[in-house]
Amino acid sequence: MGRAKEISLKVIPGKVANPFMRRHHYSGSVVNNSCLHFGVFLDGRLHGVMSYGPSLNKSKILPLVAGTGWNEYLELNRMAFDSVLPRNSESRAISMSIKLLKKYAPHVKWIVSFAYACSCGDGAIYRASNFVLTGIKENEALCLLPDGSKIHKLTLEANPLAPRKELGGRSFFDVTDGNFSWGRYMEAAGGILLSGYQLRYIYFIDKGKRKDLTVPEIPYSRIDELGAGMYRGEKMTLAEHHVGKEAANGTGEGNCDEGDSG
Repeated sequence: MGRAKEISLKVIPGKVANPFMRRHHYSGSVVNNSCLHFGVFLDGRLHGVMSYGPSLNKSKILPLVAGTGWNEYLELNRMAFDSVLPRNSESRAISMSIKLLKKYAPHVKWIVSFAYACSCGDGAIYRASNFVLTGIKENEALCLLPDGSKIHKLTLEANPLAPRKELGGRSFFDVTDGNFSWGRYMEAAGGILLSGYQLRYIYFIDKGKRKDLTVPEIPYSRIDELGAGMYRGEKMTLAEHHVGKEAANGTGEGNCDEGDSG
């Protein structure tokens, strides 16, 4: 791992984590539900942030693992790294955060996270970190706006009354007549649904909970079978990932995860 072994992890406050996330995550936004932020440091400087919290729609995520209590799982809902960190830093940072959760938050049994291949990557970092692939579906929740930015429908649904720049100051509900209409929003904003797939990954901190998974485990090979493999909007097979084009450094998938969509 080279210098990746030299990175350190510390819990940092939101007032430090959120500005970094807005600067380095492709969405330029944070997840308001995030309540635990890990800073990734190299040579004493902050170069990465991982934000954990409850899912925006816990009622859809909790049933994925039977018998899970309301606070017995977390979502890794944002991860962003700059270009300074060395190769393999992201997977190492994930491993370090899991060890800290296991030690200081033993009530947390598992972690869920999502990768949007249509935007950045298909979750190579999660596979390298031994996450279980539990879902592959075509993207229906992430769109590209005319100014080149991207937005997830849950961002709108979480703050439906907030003024939106792409809507000329109107809110989500203003253009949908108070309905959660993703299609009407995209039409009003001039947004285009991104082509590609969303992949869902789960890591079992409590290995005994793996038997309680209520959805099938999906072999990684299924990604290629469906043609779901992508990196930064370009099709890519798992074999091509291994060649090293998708290096686990600050320009990799750690800037590409995006909350849950159920």
